[in-house]
Amino acid sequence: MKDVGQRSAEAATLRHAIPYIRLFRGKTFVLKAGGGTLASAAAIEALLAQVEVFHQVGIRTVLVHGGGPQSNDLARALGAEPRFVAGRRVTDARALEVATLVLNGDVNTRLLAACRKIGLPAVGVSGVDAGLIVARRRPPVPVAETGGVVDYGLVGDIEAVDPALLETLLAAGLVPVVSPLSADRGGGLLNINADTVAAALAARLGAEKLILLTGAPGILERPDDPGSLVSYTDLAGLAALRARGCLASGMLPKASSIEAAIRGGVPRVHIISGELPDSLLVEVFTNEGCGTLVVADVHALSPAEQAPAAGGGPAVPGGAAPAQEPAAPAAPVARGAATAGLPPGAGR
Repeated sequence: MKDVGQRSAEAATLRHAIPYIRLFRGKTFVLKAGGGTLASAAAIEALLAQVEVFHQVGIRTVLVHGGGPQSNDLARALGAEPRFVAGRRVTDARALEVATLVLNGDVNTRLLAACRKIGLPAVGVSGVDAGLIVARRRPPVPVAETGGVVDYGLVGDIEAVDPALLETLLAAGLVPVVSPLSADRGGGLLNINADTVAAALAARLGAEKLILLTGAPGILERPDDPGSLVSYTDLAGLAALRARGCLASGMLPKASSIEAAIRGGVPRVHIISGELPDSLLVEVFTNEGCGTLVVADVHALSPAEQAPAAGGGPAVPGGAAPAQEPAAPAAPVARGAATAGLPPGAGR
């Protein structure tokens, strides 16, 4: 039996979440779950249990999924070795067949089955459905990391997004589960990075948040050091991290997607670990958060958002209010630098 202290702590947690629920009810969140965060039935159910909370409190949620590790496993089982350049997959005809089987088949179906298990009303779609995403084949492009030119094959760059299908599903109280596979205007299938799709959908839907769930705790200043988590940054800080070589290959396409989402009007983009228990709920419903938050410009926030609130709570729920006064950085922090001089978890 729970003791009084434990029950009181649980009740306090619920009370703390109320301002956030009030703020986000009726808003749209786009979540992107990488294939690595969907590696087991238990991991899928843990993620969807949190999505169910969003759904129950009135947050309109779109879940975009990847399937990279699953595609790698199937490709190798078929005798082909996956190829990546600058963190992006090269897709030949066989790789596209694998992507179709994995994304529109295995991963999407498993997610929908898990949604049925917990009673979450979900519908599976892909970029091909109802003209959701129209893409064009990417031409050969120069790659700074290699100093050469690479043809990514049957990979698409987004040409147009029509959110009408998703708007219809959301208005009906459903949770769209989106595979990033798409097609060109002639119906030719194209593989698109799931982060890119999530960013484009978030912008066209006018989403309040884009949340990227990955295997990393967030953006790290030192890729091999989890203790170097960047809690809070802006577009200038993200560019500085890229210039300093702080973004590992897998984080490079995510950085591009973050920039595209924010420039497309999404106010806040979060990168969090999909492996930490309840990471979605911690990031959204607490001021401290657990990952990296990226905004357009930390210095454009209002004084009310930047001022700490009495008692350590958010001055503006979900805004940029730090829970405590910023600790003085070890060295002067330039405008737009990685942490912007703010405390860990400031302003979720």
